[in-house]
This record gives sequence, structure tokens and C-alpha cells, in this order.
Amino acid sequence: MTTTTLAVLVPLLPFLGAATGLLLGRTAPGYVRPLAVLPTLTSLVLAVLVAVDQGGGRAVNAATELTPTGSVPIELALHIDGFAALVAVLVGLVASCVQIYSTGYLREDPRYPSYAALVSLFTSAMLLVVYSGDLMVLLVGWEIMGICSYFLVGHYWETPEARAASLKAFLVTKLGDVPFLIGLFALATDAGSFSITKILGTVASGGLDHPTLIALLLLAGVAGKSAQFPLHTWLPDAMAGPTPVSALIHAATMVAAGVYFVARLLPVFEASQAAMVVLAAMAAVTMLGSGLAALAQDDIKRVLAYSTIGQLGYMTGALAVADRGAAVFHLLSHGAFKALLFLAAGVIIHAAGTNSLAAMSRMRNLRDRVPDAYWTMTVALLALAAIPPFSGFFSKESVLGAAEHVSTGHTEHAPAAAGWIVLLAALLTALLTAAYAMRLWLLAFRGHGAEAPDHGRQPLTMTLVLWVLAVPSLAFGGFAYGTLPDWFDGQDLAPTLTTSVLGTGMALVGGIVTYAAWRHTTALAARVPLGAVAAHPEGDAGLVEAEAIASHAPAYGDVASAPDPADPGRLLLGPLHRHAAVGFHLDAVYSTLFVRPVQAGASLVRFLDREVVDTYVRAAGALPRWLGVAVRRAQTGNVQTYVSALLAGTVVLAVAAVLVATGA
Repeated sequence: MTTTTLAVLVPLLPFLGAATGLLLGRTAPGYVRPLAVLPTLTSLVLAVLVAVDQGGGRAVNAATELTPTGSVPIELALHIDGFAALVAVLVGLVASCVQIYSTGYLREDPRYPSYAALVSLFTSAMLLVVYSGDLMVLLVGWEIMGICSYFLVGHYWETPEARAASLKAFLVTKLGDVPFLIGLFALATDAGSFSITKILGTVASGGLDHPTLIALLLLAGVAGKSAQFPLHTWLPDAMAGPTPVSALIHAATMVAAGVYFVARLLPVFEASQAAMVVLAAMAAVTMLGSGLAALAQDDIKRVLAYSTIGQLGYMTGALAVADRGAAVFHLLSHGAFKALLFLAAGVIIHAAGTNSLAAMSRMRNLRDRVPDAYWTMTVALLALAAIPPFSGFFSKESVLGAAEHVSTGHTEHAPAAAGWIVLLAALLTALLTAAYAMRLWLLAFRGHGAEAPDHGRQPLTMTLVLWVLAVPSLAFGGFAYGTLPDWFDGQDLAPTLTTSVLGTGMALVGGIVTYAAWRHTTALAARVPLGAVAAHPEGDAGLVEAEAIASHAPAYGDVASAPDPADPGRLLLGPLHRHAAVGFHLDAVYSTLFVRPVQAGASLVRFLDREVVDTYVRAAGALPRWLGVAVRRAQTGNVQTYVSALLAGTVVLAVAAVLVATGA
């Protein structure tokens, strides 16, 4: 097969698997798991073959016009360069791991067939975004991911948290998609085409008439999809969905789409210096705010959610300094270790006997009970904290190096101000990242919460996936020296001495200070005996998750008597902790500025409809109704009454006639 044929099959196979799984989910349930896993695995293999064939050489382009539009043409086009080839491999790898993991995690879930089909559709949509060479076709995948996230986040729709989270994710991302769509139309109008290659050619020749306006409109959609300030608030709440869904959304789909979009169209943003500064400021606020918020969360999945927001901030920061190689390198590295973190968290959730929103303060003695999760999560947290030689060190240092290069004025593609903003924010975030990573590790594996009953070993499909993802989390960074530059336009991704020392030093300071704070709080913590913990019947982790969310309580008994955790985050943040724990009240601000006015307007419209419009309608019908009542009462059926009325009427008419005649 040609590379083009293989590339077409990569998004097509998961789509066919999703369609077939939905059709056979009820009539032939035995085929559901093979239809979930095999098409996605095959798509991964084909994506690897496409990457090998592409080899970092010339981009593969193919296009066919879908239908005549009469103006700007829309084409079913492929554009596969080194960036697209490697991102597609990441999507296939993470999606395959999630599907395999889910066969054990949701093995007793009655809605597993629809869940698996939606995961396959989600994967297909992201692959369409990655390979598409036409912005309108890309938009189709972009929007399909939005609706898939709505259904998957709301998988446990019986719970109010899941329903609210799915609706919030959908509305917030759609809020960004409206200006995004306008920006796409404006961009195509200036370029005369939706084709990415033609658009980039127009930009290179200086043909864009409104670069700043277009870039800012597109950034609104990117901020919503990739959970960047100020449209990031949906992502922490999306943790109400199943844990494998969180891994998929955070590592390889949905949030990665926005970063990838900017990377693919980076020259459009480079055409506006103002847009690059806005992008840098957005990245800086996102990085710092999410780092502080992560340090204050008690729920392990919300810590990881804010961590994703911060790491996406690193990627957008790299784009703000015009280095898409560093951005996509960190996207690939982050995808591996963040998927590992979430899937390991799923194992911990099952073992700790907590709910989906797994409170670390209730965890105890997990190191010996989940050794696979312990060791693999340790690897992933070291990668997250950018400790050498783990993969996160190399990819994060490439971002720092790019920012340092721009801050010293060594490039014309981004303003020096953007370089300084990104560099300073990234260094501070490195300290915060190491701090919350150390805190998570200490509270999850060395905590003093309630002892939950042992539910035995997790299914092999869950633990095997952890070790598969641990390999790139540990070893992927080495590609920065040799292989990756061939795919990334020959860009040098190796760490530089200055930023390596600064970044690693900040990370070590953050980790050491957090450990010292934990030792101090542990020494001061009260040793209150915990009450007996009621046993929960051993069951599927997904069902435990759903039951716990529905009950708003820990899944394995009453641990209300547990002492306050030895939480170093409270000591480190001080008075800032209560604000950081609720995301600096941004949801409350949005509620005041937008939600309440809309609700008040809706109440006013309802009042006007019921009390004014309905009153008018009722009044308009009252007079005929009263006349009808009067006429109906006159119809007595008595002939004498009718004759009397006739005579009376005759007399009245006669008198009236006489009066008229006399008057005349």
C-alpha cells in the first residue's frame, strides 16, 4: 500500500470499529471488546508505518475536492509531515492502551459497549485532525471530539456531578469554538482557500490582511479546547468521568488538539507580534495558576487535571516563542507520562477504596498493595517534575531553551518580551510542578489515611498497560539528540546548559522543600485511631467509581474520624491555600458575570411570557367567551320565550323608527 492509503486507513479503522460496536453492542456483546481493541491497535500499527515511510522527509500531500462550493473550495486533503506522523503514533498508542485498560476497568459496566464505541470515535476524530490538510475537514474532527467528550465525561449520568461536568465541558469549549469558526472563515477568505499548505503559502508571501484579528479569534478556540486561561475551568470538573477517559482526553486527544493546531499554523500567529505576546501571557498565567491550584487539591485526579493545564501552558509557551518543535516534543513526552499517571491513578482508586474523585487524605499503605502503580507512577512523576534522565526533562528543557533563546533577542519570529514572559513563568512552574508531584507521591503512597480493605490484584490488562507506558516515560527523551530533529525540521532539541541547571535546580528545590514540609506536618499531625472501615463487596473499579460519586462519599465506609492529613500543601501555600483549592474563584466570577445575568434574563423572559403575553391572550379570548356564555343562556328551548323576545325586539325597533322619523 502507498503511504496515502495507509494514512486514510488510520482514522477510518477506529471509526468503523465505533460504528460496528454500536450496532452489535446489544445483539452480539461478545464482539464488543475485540471491536474496541483490534481496530485501534491496527490503526496504531498503520500510524507507525506511515511515520516510518514519511521518515521526517517531505510532507505527504493528497487532496480531492468534496463538492463544488462556488467560492472557497473544501477538499478531503491529507498533509502529513514529521509532526503529524509522530502525533498520530502518540494518539494510537494512548488510545490502544486506554481501550485495553478499559476492558478490565469497566468489565462489569452495562454501558461498556457505547463507552468503547465513543472512545474509538474520539480516537478517529483526533486522527482526522492530525492528518487533515483542509481546515473544514479538521473542524469536523474538532467538533466530533467535543461531542464525544460530552458523552464520555457524562458516562455516569446518574450522578449530578457527571451531568454538570459534561455540560460544562461542552458549553465552555463551544464558547471558544464560536470565535474559532469566525477566525477560520476570515483566514480562508484572506487566503482564498481552506487548504493548510495554500494558507501557509499566502502567509509566507504576506497575503494576510488581518493577521492579528484572525490569530486572536483562533486563540479563543485553542484556549477552550486546550484548557488555557481563561477557558480552562471545564477540565478539572471533567474528572467526574471514568478514569480511562481522563487519560485519553489529557494525553492524546481533545486538549492536545489546540496545541497541535497552533503548531501546524504557527506562521499565521507569527505574522502578528501582538498575538504572540497574548499567547505568551496566556501561557504564563495558565502555568502559574494551575501549579498553585494543583498544590492545593486533595483529589488525585484534580491534581493531575491542573497538572495537564500547566503542561499545556508549557506547550503554548513554546509556541509563543515560535518553536513548534519544542511544543510538539513536549506534547509527545507529556502524552506518555500523563496517560500513565491517570491509568495508575485508576489502579490506586480501586485499591484505596475511594471514589472517582480520590482524596489523597484517605489513602494509606498503598505502596505494598499496588506495586505496579507505585513504581510506574514514580517514573511518571519524575518525568512530570523534569528530573533527568526521564523524558519530561528533555522536552521541558527544550521549551526553556527556546524561551531563553528568544529572550536574548536571537530570533525575529517572536518578540523578546514573549521570551522573557515564558522563561520566567516556566522556571517558577518547574518549582511548583516538582512540589505538587512530590506531594502527590507522599500522600498517595506514604499517607496516613484510612486503611481500605484489600480487593485483590487488578486485572492484568490494567497493570500491563502501565509498564508499556513507563517505557517512553523513561526513555523517550533520548530521541532529542538523534531521531526527533529529523522529523522536526532539523531543529536542535538537546538541552542547553544554562536552562538545564536553572530548571533542574528549581525542580529539586520544589521537591526538597515539599518533602521537608511533609516531614514537619507529619511530626505535628495528631495520631487519632481510625474507626472501623466497612467492607465493600469486591467489584469492578468502574462500578465502584460510579457508586461512590452517586453517594458523595468514600466508597468503602465511614472514615469521618480520620485525622487531618499531613498535607505539606497547606503549609507551603499558607493563606493562599483556600483560594487555590477552588481555582482562585474563577468559577464564581464567571457565575457572577455570565451565569446569573443569563438566569436573570431567562427569569424576566419567563415572567413576561406568563404574566404579560399569556394575560393578553387570555383577555383577548375572554370577551368572546363571555358573549358565548350569554348567547348560550339565551337558548332555553322555550318557544314562548323566543316569541316574547321577538315581540320585544319588534317593539324596540318600532320605537326606534318613530324616534328617528320624529327627529327627521
